Amino acid sequence: MKIEGKNSVLEALRSDNVTVNTLFCERGKADGVISFARQKGVKISFVDKSVLDKISPSQKHQGYVADVTDFEYCQTEDIISASEQSLIVVLDGLNDPHNFGSIIRVCECAGADGIIIGKNRQVAVNDTVVRVSAGAASHVRIARVGNINNTIKQLQQSGVWVYALDMDGQEITTVDMKGPVAIVVGGEGEGISSLTKKCCDGVVSLKLKGKVNSLNASVACGIALYEVVRQRG
Repeated sequence: MKIEGKNSVLEALRSDNVTVNTLFCERGKADGVISFARQKGVKISFVDKSVLDKISPSQKHQGYVADVTDFEYCQTEDIISASEQSLIVVLDGLNDPHNFGSIIRVCECAGADGIIIGKNRQVAVNDTVVRVSAGAASHVRIARVGNINNTIKQLQQSGVWVYALDMDGQEITTVDMKGPVAIVVGGEGEGISSLTKKCCDGVVSLKLKGKVNSLNASVACGIALYEVVRQRG
């Protein structure tokens, strides 16, 4: 897998969960990224910009492209045991890699314990997701499971309250989110499946005052997470 962009590459180098095989740098570069890569013992290859343009998935490499091992998913148990006061995001059928990358970034910033995604109807962690996350993908636990509904039951059995984030729920500021919680976020078009919603302990919503009746999935997720952070003080 390729990681590109100065910040994303630097975070990959800092992470203990990512192995950088080779760092391709634009010829003439000499900065902290290169110095840090040398300290880590990473192989560095200085190439012309035209070479980076060819190997860059998005053409937004900023002079850096890292060849790394494929993303390593964790187990659901790793996320559950990460803290006593769990804050977990579960994604149900999210297909847009840009939304996924943004959600990873906001989860890292909000201090979430991890993200759980399904193997079906869900974009995996790929080059675009990592780039959009601005390096956060190197620091967030992500579990990939075969059945989201079974995993929700596993969370509940572990003492985690699971809430679906949907328009027809109770306004989130009126719900006690101080305990261990997981927030389920649906896909861009169909939202959370009806069966998955039934598996949850409750449904929460965001107060919308405008004429547009929905928010982008990553924006809604960010608002919900920071409401949990606000309540916990």
